[in-house]
Amino acid sequence: MGAPLAVVAAVARTVAQLWDKPLLGVNHCVGHIEMGRMVTGAHDPTVLYVSGGNTQVIAYSQRRYRIFGETIDIAVGNCLDRFARVLKISNDPSPGYNIEQMAKKGQKLVELPYTVKGMDVSFSGILSHIEEVSHKMLASGECTPEDLCFSLQETVFAMLVEITERAMAHCGSQEVLIVGGVGCNLRLQEMMGIMCEERGAKLFATDERFCIDNGAMIAQAGWEMFRSGQVTTLEDSWITQRYRTDEVEVTWRD
Repeated sequence: MGAPLAVVAAVARTVAQLWDKPLLGVNHCVGHIEMGRMVTGAHDPTVLYVSGGNTQVIAYSQRRYRIFGETIDIAVGNCLDRFARVLKISNDPSPGYNIEQMAKKGQKLVELPYTVKGMDVSFSGILSHIEEVSHKMLASGECTPEDLCFSLQETVFAMLVEITERAMAHCGSQEVLIVGGVGCNLRLQEMMGIMCEERGAKLFATDERFCIDNGAMIAQAGWEMFRSGQVTTLEDSWITQRYRTDEVEVTWRD
């Protein structure tokens, strides 16, 4: 979000000048990846980055985190959060967490649109469809709110597993790392783990302490940048809400 970025950038510039310290601008996604790599010990994984604002499949190559596939509309976390509003699910502690808990009690799989386009995914259609049919199905007793949560999770996570496996095959990768706020969903980890086991690969994932946005992940990425010789000049310390993952030169990896 633009306003918080602008505020923090102004504070960072001020502190850097007051204390005569180097300034480093960190890409949010790279922060998630570097935190995940450090915590799990993953060496060279195919990365699934899933959150409220982002959905990307990423792999490292030639000093860049390359985006192999991504959402072409809304992020998976946004899809889940917006459906939580349809069912009037509480935000405490988070809509996604509450959907995950309700999904565990679901018994019936409701067929929903499954939209994978090559290496990319689309979630706006499945959200529009479930928003349209949910009230009718609930009113008629055709399914329960738990069934709908279960069905939405199973469908969108299957899409994510598919494009991750395709990226693994393309890269010859034997590791998967899940990062981002949605990455702490245990059902997503379970489904990805099944795929990895079938391929003889290994899954790396963390809990909410490291998946959800935190300052430590930005500090870790900043440290990696700094120790490789990177600094950000005051003149270059601009901000952008659309700073893509593959725009960052990764100078700290071989």
